[in-house]
Amino acid sequence: MKLLSQIVVVLVTTGLSAHSESASVLNERTVDLGNDVSLRVIESGQPESGATLVFIPGWSTSADIWREQINRFAHTYRVISFDPRSQGKSTITTDGNTPETRAQDLHTLLDRFGARRPVLIGWSQGVEDIAAFINMYGTDDLSGIVLVDAAISPGAEGMAALGAQKAASQFATFAVYQTHQQKYLADMMHAIVSRPQSNDAIEGLVATGLQTPPDIGIAMRIADTFGVSRMPALKKINCRTLSIASAKSPVLTQQQAQAKQISHAHFEKIEDAAHAVFLDQPDRFEELLTSFIGSLATNNAYQNAATPAPPAEIDETVIPTFEQYRVASKVVKVRHRQNRGRTLWNKLLYGWVAKGRRN
Repeated sequence: MKLLSQIVVVLVTTGLSAHSESASVLNERTVDLGNDVSLRVIESGQPESGATLVFIPGWSTSADIWREQINRFAHTYRVISFDPRSQGKSTITTDGNTPETRAQDLHTLLDRFGARRPVLIGWSQGVEDIAAFINMYGTDDLSGIVLVDAAISPGAEGMAALGAQKAASQFATFAVYQTHQQKYLADMMHAIVSRPQSNDAIEGLVATGLQTPPDIGIAMRIADTFGVSRMPALKKINCRTLSIASAKSPVLTQQQAQAKQISHAHFEKIEDAAHAVFLDQPDRFEELLTSFIGSLATNNAYQNAATPAPPAEIDETVIPTFEQYRVASKVVKVRHRQNRGRTLWNKLLYGWVAKGRRN
C-alpha cells in the first residue's frame, strides 16, 4: 500500500506521461458539499483569462487522469477537475452514486468556485454526468460542452436494443469485478489505453480504481447504463457542443447519431486511439479542444455584436412613432447553434471476462 500511495503522489505531480511543457502550479483542496460528503478538487491556470474548463473523469478514475490536459491548458485558461463522490480521494459513500447526484455535486462546485459560463468536458461516465446536469439545469449558464467517447444512455429501455446476450455478458462482468477487483481494473486500464504507458502510470490508475468499493462501483455502472433515460438532454442543449470519439469505439455510430440531434454540434473521431483518446492521442485532442474553445470566443463576440443596445428611454411627454415602437419591441436572439470484430474495448464494454492472464 505504501508503494501504491507513492505512485499516486508521483501521478499528481508529473502526470500520466512525459511532456515537454513544465508542470503547472496545482492547487488542491477538499470541498465540503454537506451530508458528510467532501470532494477532492484541483485547480490551476489563469483565473483572469475569463474561460474556465471543467474536466470530469470517468468511472473509477480521478482528476489525475486529466493531468496532461491540465498542464497544457492551464497556461491559457483556468482549469478545474475533481474526484467524483466515491472515487479517488473523495468521500466514499453509499448515497447518491448516480449521474443525477453527481450533477448536483458539479452544480455546487461551479457555484463555490465562481465558475461563470464554464466549458464542461466529460469523458465516459462523465458524459452521463453532463447529460444529467443538462436535464436538471439546462445549458444557459454554459459556454460549451465537450462529450468524449461515450453515448448518452437511454436507460433501462436500452436493454432491448442491447440484446439479451450482451446485457447478460455485461452483468456477468460485475461478478468478476466484485471478486477480482484489482485484476479486473488492470485488464480494463490496458484495454482503454493503447498508447504505451509506464508500469507506474497503469498501477496508479488501478490504485485509484481500488479506492471505490466493488459494491459501489457496480451500483454506479448500473445507474449509468440502466438507470433513467438521459436522452432528453440532447434536445435541451442550446450551447455549442463538441463530440469526440475513438474511431475504434463500439458505440461510434450512436455517438454520431446523437451529435446530429444536438443543435450546433460538431463531431470528430480520433484515429489510433482506444477509449481514453486524450491519453492515446493528446496532441490531436488538444488541437480539437483548442479550436473548439476558440470558436466559442468568436461566437460570443458575434453574439455581443448582433445584440442591439437597449432602446433609449422615451420621455413621457413624447409620443413615439410607429417605427420606434416596431424597433423597440424586437429582441434579437442568436441561437448557439466498426465494430472491428471483438476488440479489447468492445469485449470490455459488452461484458469482457479476461482469459489467459494471471495475477
